[in-house]
Amino acid sequence: MFPLLAICQPPPPFLCTTVTGSPSDFVLYLLPPIAALIGWLTNYLAVKMLFHPKAPVNILGLTVQGVFPKRQSQLASKLGDLVSQELFSLEEVTDRIKEASTSQETMDLIGKRIERTIREKLVKSFPMLSMFLSDDMVEKVTKLFKDEIRDFIRESADGVAKKVEEDLDVKEMVRQKVEAFSSDKLEDLLTSLMKKEFRFIEVIGAVIGFLIGCIQVGLTFAGS
Repeated sequence: MFPLLAICQPPPPFLCTTVTGSPSDFVLYLLPPIAALIGWLTNYLAVKMLFHPKAPVNILGLTVQGVFPKRQSQLASKLGDLVSQELFSLEEVTDRIKEASTSQETMDLIGKRIERTIREKLVKSFPMLSMFLSDDMVEKVTKLFKDEIRDFIRESADGVAKKVEEDLDVKEMVRQKVEAFSSDKLEDLLTSLMKKEFRFIEVIGAVIGFLIGCIQVGLTFAGS
């Protein structure tokens, strides 16, 4: 007989049985579903204990708290390191800003605006200029202003980028944001991201428990 059943002496009719073909033998077949229930419940509690209890609880001298609430500060610090070192580069951002601000498309828009200002507003304010501003002259003046503005934007972007890199601490910003999350918000966020994974953990606990129960039944029959 399998040891789990042999420990009951004499065996209670609804917990332990021998494989004798008696009507009580059907109780043996309850082992797989009972083991499945235990496996599911164990994993379900394990998932819940990732977030609960949110505040430390003292049980018989042992302090119990959910994993994420307890480690939220460490999690915030690690996320700050990850984002600042691997995911977000201020240099890349500032380079993209400088590239976009002096792109051909941007400068074409600036050129059109300069030309329209010269032809409409400048000539309207100083009508005598219309005698000297030929299309070729307008084009030259527009190009001159475009080149000056491009150089100014590049110089300004370099200064802004340097200032941003000095003042913006991505690691600290992420750490403060994550650390400021309420426990409920953190639980909702992680649950929404990992809902399927958490459910899989619960289900796999039931499956493994069921298989263990089946093995117990098989070994019990084999040893009878």
